[in-house]
Formats: sequence, structure tokens, C-alpha cells
Amino acid sequence: MSACGKKAGETPAAGGDAAKPATPAPPAAAATPDVPPAPPIPPPPLGLPPTPAPADNPDTAEKVALGELLFFDKRLSDSGTFACETCHQPEKGWGDGLPLSPKFNGKLNKRHSPTLFNVAYANEWYWDGRKPTLESQILAAWTGQVGGTPDKVAAKLAAIPEYATRFQRAFGEGPTADNIPKALASFLRIKLRSGDSPWDRYEKSGDASAVSPDAIAGFKVFTETAACALCHAPPLYTDMLYHNVGVGYEGNDSPDPGRFAVTKDPKDTGAFKTPGLRGVTLHPPYFHDGSGKTLEDAVDFMIGGGYRKNNPHIDPKLKPKKLTAKQRAQLLAFLRALTPDTTYQRPKLP
Repeated sequence: MSACGKKAGETPAAGGDAAKPATPAPPAAAATPDVPPAPPIPPPPLGLPPTPAPADNPDTAEKVALGELLFFDKRLSDSGTFACETCHQPEKGWGDGLPLSPKFNGKLNKRHSPTLFNVAYANEWYWDGRKPTLESQILAAWTGQVGGTPDKVAAKLAAIPEYATRFQRAFGEGPTADNIPKALASFLRIKLRSGDSPWDRYEKSGDASAVSPDAIAGFKVFTETAACALCHAPPLYTDMLYHNVGVGYEGNDSPDPGRFAVTKDPKDTGAFKTPGLRGVTLHPPYFHDGSGKTLEDAVDFMIGGGYRKNNPHIDPKLKPKKLTAKQRAQLLAFLRALTPDTTYQRPKLP
């Protein structure tokens, strides 16, 4: 779960960024033998590369099935009122539709909750890239955003028979502060891959009926006229790098330092990770502060060259572009063609 507000992604997870050492698993409830086996892991959707996973947490079907339950379970919070899903809802493109989301304590995050689509492919996590692994990001979000105390939550889960069975199958032990984030990470890596879009079916399978002529023309606008692909490179439509495009600078004497807070390098001032564009129509608002209310707003801001006044660190690759109304419509048609037809059914919790 990419905390309510940071990416892959990304909101700052207030308090709780520091991971605690793993503790022994608490005594588990009696296993439940009638828990069905997990379905096999499917291959990556059309258009996506193989899914990476860390050596210390290879993805398995049992981890994915377990992580899916945990993602929607409010018992991961001490209060029983917050879950990963609170800020990352499937109906809202795995975001929450808010510019800034509240934490478990009612305080607003300083950054927008990003979509979790294709979070598996990130190389660093949160909008500023301060976490080196998905598992470490999840732990920070769990404690700082959801408001869970790992050892306390592990003890709660261990007393639930179905969870006892699933943790034994996935990890050979009961729930711990270490393996709960690992199960969640496996779920995100496998189940939240966004591919097989109309554009993929056109580009990879040669299905000319999958997209409109405007979308085909829009790809040329995207790659050439507007040069969006300089930073939003296929196949994930992100370069995984950090750029200052002036978001949050207008009327703000102290804009968010972005990546600079992590690296302390002046060139990273106001820079944030390039978001991927797959499924982009499903999760407004946009940008790290949620200031782009609609896709059209976000496109117009970028076509206009971002915000440059009093912003010496704006990325030099970002230049104002002059698009005709037709070219703008074509660009939007292409972006919409990156969104697959998706439905998702929440699991039944134990």
C-alpha cells in the first residue's frame, strides 16, 4: 500500500518511517484446513514486462492471496477504522479521489495519495523516493498512515484461524511485523498490474479496432509534438526519475522541497517522481499535491510548460508547447487508450 499520499507512487508517513526489528510470531490460532488454495499467479498483462521481486520476498500465490485480504482489513490499524484501502480504493483507480487524504489521527497528509497501479515496477517509493523497497514503504505507511502497531496487529491476526492457516502456507510461521508487509507487497506486485489496455491491443496485437484514429494520432503528439515521452517513456510511461515541473509553486513562498529532502542536492529542489500513465483516467486528481483536478487540467498545465516564475529549478526538458485544439484532443484520446477495462471484486475477509 503506498500510504495515503506518496508513491510509486505516496504521502509522507508521519512517524513510523523507521522499521522495527522483526519479532517472533505470536502463538497462532488453530489452523483451518478448509481454506482453499490460492489461485496461481498469472503472467504479466499484455504490454508489461516481467514483474520484479526482491530476493528476500519472492512472490508466491499464497502470499498474494494473503496480502489481498490484509489490504482490505481494518484490523491492521490499532483503532480498527483504517485499512490500506482507505486511501487506495479500487473504484477510484486505487487512489481515493481526494487532493490530500487524512491519516488515522485525522491530520491531513502533505502529499496526494497516488494510484497503486504498477507499483511493482518502481525502483524507489513515495513521491520523493525515500524508501528503497516496496516492503519498507508499506511498513512506514502501515505505522504512520494506517496507525497500526505491528506486534499488536500481528497478535490480533494470529488469533484468527483463517489467517493462521494462510500465514503458515505463505511463510511457514504466524504473522509478524516482517511478513505482513511482505504479503501486502506481493499482492500489490501481482494484482495491481495495469496492462492489456486498448493501446496495448493495438500496438502489441495489431488490433486496429481497439483504438480510435484520434488515439493513433495522439501517440505521435505524445512522442513528438508535445514530447511527453521524454519523461513518460513506454512501456510504463514513466522514466522513474524526479523532475521539478513547478507544481505547487504558484502563490507559495515555501513550496514542497520534494526529492531535495532526501538527497540534499539543490538540483533536486521541488522534484518529484514521474508518475506512470497507465490507467490514468481512473484516478483524478493529479500531481503530488492533487492540484490537477481533471486529466485535462493536468495536460494543460504540462503543455503550458509548468510553472516557471520564481522557480529556478524547473526541469530544462519541460518547454511550453503550442498544440492546436485538435492535437490536444488527440493527445487526450491517446492517454485514455492507456486505460484498460477493469473490474475488481473485494475479497471476503475472515
